[in-house]
Amino acid sequence: MGKLLEGKVALVTGGGRGVGRGIALALAQAGAKVVVNDLGASLDGMTHTEQPAAQVVAEIEAMGGQAIVNGGSVASRQDADEMVEAAVKAFGRLDIVVNNAGILRDAIFHRMTEQEFDDVVAVHLKGCFNVSRAAAPLFKEQGSGSYVHMTSTSGLIGNFGQANYSAAKLGIVALSKSIAVDMQKFNVRSNAIAPFAWTRMVGSIPDETPEQKKRVEGLKKLVPERVAPFVVGLCADAAADVSGQIFGVRNNEIFLFSQPRPIRTAHRGEGWTPESVLDTALPMLRADFYKLDRSGDVFTWDPV
Repeated sequence: MGKLLEGKVALVTGGGRGVGRGIALALAQAGAKVVVNDLGASLDGMTHTEQPAAQVVAEIEAMGGQAIVNGGSVASRQDADEMVEAAVKAFGRLDIVVNNAGILRDAIFHRMTEQEFDDVVAVHLKGCFNVSRAAAPLFKEQGSGSYVHMTSTSGLIGNFGQANYSAAKLGIVALSKSIAVDMQKFNVRSNAIAPFAWTRMVGSIPDETPEQKKRVEGLKKLVPERVAPFVVGLCADAAADVSGQIFGVRNNEIFLFSQPRPIRTAHRGEGWTPESVLDTALPMLRADFYKLDRSGDVFTWDPV
Protein backbone atom coordinates (compact mmCIF):
# COMPACT_ATOMS: atom_id res chain seq x y z
CA MET A 1 0.00 0.00 0.00
CA GLY A 2 1.37 3.41 -0.99
CA LYS A 3 1.96 6.21 1.45
CA LEU A 4 -0.97 8.55 2.18
CA LEU A 5 0.56 11.58 0.43
CA GLU A 6 2.61 9.77 -2.22
CA GLY A 7 3.15 12.06 -5.23
CA LYS A 8 2.06 15.20 -3.36
CA VAL A 9 4.16 18.32 -2.91
CA ALA A 10 3.79 20.51 0.18
CA LEU A 11 4.98 23.96 1.23
CA VAL A 12 5.28 24.57 4.97
CA THR A 13 6.00 28.11 6.14
CA GLY A 14 7.81 28.49 9.44
CA GLY A 15 8.81 24.87 8.97
CA GLY A 16 12.12 25.02 10.78
CA ARG A 17 10.96 24.74 14.36
CA GLY A 18 8.11 23.71 16.64
CA VAL A 19 4.76 22.90 15.08
CA GLY A 20 5.99 23.67 11.55
CA ARG A 21 8.95 21.32 11.88
CA GLY A 22 6.69 18.51 13.12
CA ILE A 23 4.32 19.05 10.19
CA ALA A 24 7.12 19.14 7.59
CA LEU A 25 8.59 15.88 8.89
CA ALA A 26 5.18 14.16 9.07
CA LEU A 27 4.24 15.25 5.54
CA ALA A 28 7.54 13.82 4.27
CA GLN A 29 7.01 10.61 6.22
CA ALA A 30 3.60 10.29 4.53
CA GLY A 31 5.30 10.48 1.13
CA ALA A 32 5.06 14.18 0.24
CA LYS A 33 7.97 16.18 -1.15
CA VAL A 34 8.37 19.29 1.01
CA VAL A 35 9.46 22.89 0.62
CA VAL A 36 10.58 23.89 4.12
CA ASN A 37 10.29 27.66 4.44
CA ASP A 38 11.85 29.44 7.41
CA LEU A 39 13.54 32.79 7.84
CA GLY A 40 15.63 31.50 10.72
CA ALA A 41 14.53 34.58 12.67
CA SER A 42 14.24 35.08 16.40
CA LEU A 43 10.82 34.97 18.03
CA ASP A 44 10.19 38.67 17.41
CA GLY A 45 11.08 38.23 13.75
CA MET A 46 13.98 40.65 13.97
CA THR A 47 17.27 38.74 13.83
CA HIS A 48 18.40 35.86 11.65
CA THR A 49 20.17 33.56 14.05
CA GLU A 50 20.44 30.18 12.29
CA GLN A 51 19.03 28.13 9.45
CA PRO A 52 16.67 25.60 11.07
CA ALA A 53 15.02 24.80 7.72
CA ALA A 54 18.26 23.24 6.49
CA GLN A 55 18.31 20.96 9.53
CA VAL A 56 14.73 19.82 8.82
CA VAL A 57 15.58 19.16 5.16
CA ALA A 58 18.57 17.08 6.28
CA GLU A 59 16.26 15.08 8.59
CA ILE A 60 13.81 14.48 5.73
CA GLU A 61 16.59 13.37 3.39
CA ALA A 62 17.98 11.07 6.09
CA MET A 63 14.62 9.26 6.17
CA GLY A 64 14.72 8.86 2.39
CA GLY A 65 12.43 11.77 1.55
CA GLN A 66 12.87 14.78 -0.71
CA ALA A 67 12.86 18.40 0.47
CA ILE A 68 14.34 21.80 -0.28
CA VAL A 69 15.02 24.89 1.83
CA ASN A 70 13.37 28.25 1.24
CA GLY A 71 14.41 31.29 3.25
CA GLY A 72 11.84 33.81 2.01
CA SER A 73 9.60 36.04 4.13
CA VAL A 74 5.86 35.36 4.01
CA ALA A 75 5.33 39.08 4.59
CA SER A 76 6.70 39.69 1.07
CA ARG A 77 4.40 38.89 -1.85
CA GLN A 78 7.42 38.46 -4.11
CA ASP A 79 9.00 35.97 -1.70
CA ALA A 80 5.69 34.11 -1.51
CA ASP A 81 5.54 33.86 -5.31
CA GLU A 82 9.10 32.55 -5.30
CA MET A 83 8.19 29.86 -2.73
CA VAL A 84 5.53 28.48 -5.06
CA GLU A 85 7.87 28.76 -8.05
CA ALA A 86 10.57 26.89 -6.11
CA ALA A 87 8.14 24.03 -5.40
CA VAL A 88 7.18 23.73 -9.07
CA LYS A 89 10.77 24.03 -10.26
CA ALA A 90 12.05 21.37 -7.84
CA PHE A 91 9.12 18.94 -7.81
CA GLY A 92 6.86 19.81 -10.76
CA ARG A 93 3.71 20.73 -8.81
CA LEU A 94 2.24 21.92 -5.50
CA ASP A 95 -0.68 20.30 -3.67
CA ILE A 96 -0.52 21.46 -0.04
CA VAL A 97 0.14 24.84 1.57
CA VAL A 98 0.55 24.97 5.35
CA ASN A 99 0.57 28.57 6.58
CA ASN A 100 2.39 28.24 9.88
CA ALA A 101 4.94 31.09 10.02
CA GLY A 102 4.50 33.56 12.85
CA ILE A 103 6.07 36.08 15.22
CA LEU A 104 5.04 37.65 18.52
CA ARG A 105 5.10 41.27 19.69
CA ASP A 106 3.07 41.02 22.90
CA ALA A 107 2.06 44.23 24.68
CA ILE A 108 -0.90 45.36 26.74
CA PHE A 109 -3.23 47.26 24.40
CA HIS A 110 -2.82 50.80 25.70
CA ARG A 111 0.95 50.42 25.28
CA MET A 112 0.96 48.59 21.93
CA THR A 113 2.67 50.52 19.17
CA GLU A 114 1.46 50.76 15.60
CA GLN A 115 4.66 49.01 14.51
CA GLU A 116 4.01 46.09 16.87
CA PHE A 117 0.51 45.73 15.44
CA ASP A 118 1.59 46.07 11.81
CA ASP A 119 4.51 43.63 12.12
CA VAL A 120 2.38 40.82 13.56
CA VAL A 121 -0.44 41.32 11.06
CA ALA A 122 2.11 41.42 8.22
CA VAL A 123 3.50 37.97 9.06
CA HIS A 124 0.38 36.15 10.26
CA LEU A 125 -2.55 37.54 8.27
CA LYS A 126 -0.88 39.16 5.25
CA GLY A 127 1.58 36.25 5.16
CA CYS A 128 -1.31 33.78 4.90
CA PHE A 129 -2.79 35.85 2.09
CA ASN A 130 0.51 36.18 0.23
CA VAL A 131 1.38 32.49 0.20
CA SER A 132 -2.21 31.34 -0.40
CA ARG A 133 -2.68 33.83 -3.23
CA ALA A 134 0.61 32.77 -4.82
CA ALA A 135 -0.58 29.15 -4.90
CA ALA A 136 -4.19 29.88 -5.92
CA PRO A 137 -3.78 30.01 -9.74
CA LEU A 138 -1.85 26.74 -9.65
CA PHE A 139 -4.50 25.06 -7.48
CA LYS A 140 -7.26 26.38 -9.77
CA GLU A 141 -5.51 25.14 -12.90
CA GLN A 142 -4.91 21.62 -11.56
CA GLY A 143 -8.38 21.41 -9.99
CA SER A 144 -7.17 20.45 -6.54
CA GLY A 145 -5.27 21.72 -3.52
CA SER A 146 -5.36 21.90 0.26
CA TYR A 147 -4.69 24.95 2.41
CA VAL A 148 -4.10 24.58 6.14
CA HIS A 149 -3.79 27.82 8.11
CA MET A 150 -2.73 28.07 11.74
CA THR A 151 -5.10 30.10 13.88
CA SER A 152 -5.06 30.36 17.69
CA THR A 153 -7.40 30.31 20.66
CA SER A 154 -5.98 33.79 21.35
CA GLY A 155 -8.17 34.89 18.44
CA LEU A 156 -10.99 32.37 18.76
CA ILE A 157 -11.47 32.95 22.50
CA GLY A 158 -9.19 35.73 23.73
CA ASN A 159 -5.93 36.37 25.52
CA PHE A 160 -4.16 39.07 27.48
CA GLY A 161 -1.62 41.39 25.86
CA GLN A 162 -2.08 40.00 22.34
CA ALA A 163 -4.44 42.34 20.49
CA ASN A 164 -2.20 42.25 17.40
CA TYR A 165 -1.78 38.46 17.40
CA SER A 166 -5.44 37.80 18.29
CA ALA A 167 -6.72 40.09 15.54
CA ALA A 168 -4.45 38.46 12.97
CA LYS A 169 -5.35 34.93 14.05
CA LEU A 170 -9.10 35.55 13.90
CA GLY A 171 -8.58 37.26 10.54
CA ILE A 172 -6.95 34.06 9.32
CA VAL A 173 -10.16 32.16 10.15
CA ALA A 174 -12.19 34.52 7.95
CA LEU A 175 -9.57 34.35 5.21
CA SER A 176 -9.63 30.55 5.30
CA LYS A 177 -13.43 30.48 5.06
CA SER A 178 -13.41 32.94 2.15
CA ILE A 179 -10.82 30.86 0.28
CA ALA A 180 -12.96 27.76 0.89
CA VAL A 181 -16.07 29.50 -0.48
CA ASP A 182 -14.33 31.10 -3.48
CA MET A 183 -12.34 28.04 -4.55
CA GLN A 184 -14.84 25.27 -3.81
CA LYS A 185 -15.74 24.95 -7.49
CA PHE A 186 -12.10 24.13 -8.28
CA ASN A 187 -12.00 21.32 -5.69
CA VAL A 188 -9.68 23.41 -3.54
CA ARG A 189 -10.18 23.21 0.21
CA SER A 190 -9.14 25.47 3.04
CA ASN A 191 -9.22 24.83 6.79
CA ALA A 192 -7.86 26.45 9.95
CA ILE A 193 -6.25 24.72 12.91
CA ALA A 194 -5.57 26.10 16.38
CA PRO A 195 -2.54 24.12 17.56
CA PHE A 196 -1.86 23.70 21.28
CA ALA A 197 1.88 23.18 21.73
CA TRP A 198 4.79 24.21 23.90
CA THR A 199 6.98 26.16 21.46
CA ARG A 200 8.90 29.42 21.35
CA MET A 201 5.59 31.14 20.60
CA VAL A 202 4.18 30.29 24.04
CA GLY A 203 7.47 29.99 25.89
CA SER A 204 7.26 33.70 26.70
CA ILE A 205 4.08 33.31 28.80
CA PRO A 206 4.71 34.72 32.32
CA ASP A 207 5.08 32.21 35.15
CA GLU A 208 5.45 34.38 38.24
CA THR A 209 2.30 33.58 40.27
CA PRO A 210 1.36 30.04 41.44
CA GLU A 211 -1.56 30.03 38.98
CA GLN A 212 0.70 31.07 36.11
CA LYS A 213 3.28 28.45 37.05
CA LYS A 214 0.60 25.74 37.07
CA ARG A 215 -0.66 26.82 33.65
CA VAL A 216 2.85 26.88 32.17
CA GLU A 217 3.58 23.40 33.56
CA GLY A 218 0.42 22.18 31.81
CA LEU A 219 1.44 23.84 28.56
CA LYS A 220 4.85 22.19 28.70
CA LYS A 221 3.08 18.84 28.31
CA LEU A 222 1.84 19.89 24.88
CA VAL A 223 4.06 18.24 22.28
CA PRO A 224 4.27 20.17 18.98
CA GLU A 225 4.66 16.97 16.93
CA ARG A 226 1.18 15.83 18.04
CA VAL A 227 -0.40 18.43 15.73
CA ALA A 228 1.17 16.88 12.62
CA PRO A 229 -0.91 13.68 12.17
CA PHE A 230 -4.11 15.70 11.93
CA VAL A 231 -2.58 17.97 9.29
CA VAL A 232 -1.45 14.95 7.24
CA GLY A 233 -4.93 13.41 7.44
CA LEU A 234 -6.58 16.70 6.51
CA CYS A 235 -4.41 16.97 3.40
CA ALA A 236 -5.09 13.43 2.19
CA ASP A 237 -7.44 12.84 -0.76
CA ALA A 238 -9.85 11.01 1.54
CA ALA A 239 -10.53 14.33 3.32
CA ALA A 240 -11.26 16.23 0.10
CA ASP A 241 -14.78 17.07 1.32
CA VAL A 242 -13.53 18.83 4.47
CA SER A 243 -13.34 22.58 3.90
CA GLY A 244 -14.12 25.85 5.67
CA GLN A 245 -13.75 24.31 9.14
CA ILE A 246 -11.91 25.39 12.29
CA PHE A 247 -10.18 22.67 14.26
CA GLY A 248 -8.05 22.49 17.37
CA VAL A 249 -5.39 19.90 18.19
CA ARG A 250 -4.16 19.49 21.77
CA ASN A 251 -1.94 16.43 22.23
CA ASN A 252 -4.41 13.54 21.81
CA GLU A 253 -7.54 15.74 21.62
CA ILE A 254 -9.06 17.05 18.39
CA PHE A 255 -11.67 19.81 18.53
CA LEU A 256 -14.12 21.20 16.01
CA PHE A 257 -14.80 24.86 16.86
CA SER A 258 -18.12 26.61 16.40
CA GLN A 259 -18.53 29.48 13.97
CA PRO A 260 -20.52 32.66 14.71
CA ARG A 261 -24.26 32.27 14.24
CA PRO A 262 -27.16 34.21 15.83
CA ILE A 263 -28.02 32.70 19.22
CA ARG A 264 -30.74 35.02 20.53
CA THR A 265 -33.02 37.64 18.93
CA ALA A 266 -34.79 40.70 20.26
CA HIS A 267 -37.66 41.95 18.08
CA ARG A 268 -39.88 45.00 18.43
CA GLY A 269 -42.56 45.59 15.78
CA GLU A 270 -42.58 49.36 16.16
CA GLY A 271 -38.78 49.63 15.93
CA TRP A 272 -36.21 50.57 18.56
CA THR A 273 -35.36 53.71 20.45
CA PRO A 274 -32.22 54.12 22.57
CA GLU A 275 -34.44 53.85 25.66
CA SER A 276 -36.15 50.63 24.54
CA VAL A 277 -32.75 49.16 23.65
CA LEU A 278 -31.69 49.77 27.26
CA ASP A 279 -35.00 48.71 28.78
CA THR A 280 -35.84 45.71 26.60
CA ALA A 281 -33.22 44.55 24.07
CA LEU A 282 -30.12 44.38 26.26
CA PRO A 283 -31.95 42.66 29.16
CA MET A 284 -33.34 40.10 26.68
CA LEU A 285 -29.88 39.40 25.21
CA ARG A 286 -27.83 39.59 28.40
CA ALA A 287 -28.45 35.96 29.42
CA ASP A 288 -26.33 34.85 26.48
CA PHE A 289 -23.53 37.41 26.73
CA TYR A 290 -20.05 35.93 26.68
CA LYS A 291 -17.68 36.48 29.56
CA LEU A 292 -14.29 38.06 28.99
CA ASP A 293 -12.76 34.61 28.89
CA ARG A 294 -9.18 33.92 27.96
CA SER A 295 -8.05 30.67 26.39
CA GLY A 296 -7.02 29.27 29.79
CA ASP A 297 -10.50 29.90 31.21
CA VAL A 298 -12.06 27.63 28.58
CA PHE A 299 -9.44 24.89 28.35
CA THR A 300 -9.22 24.22 32.08
CA TRP A 301 -8.28 20.52 32.06
CA ASP A 302 -4.82 19.02 31.69
CA PRO A 303 -3.82 17.82 28.22
CA VAL A 304 -4.76 14.21 27.52
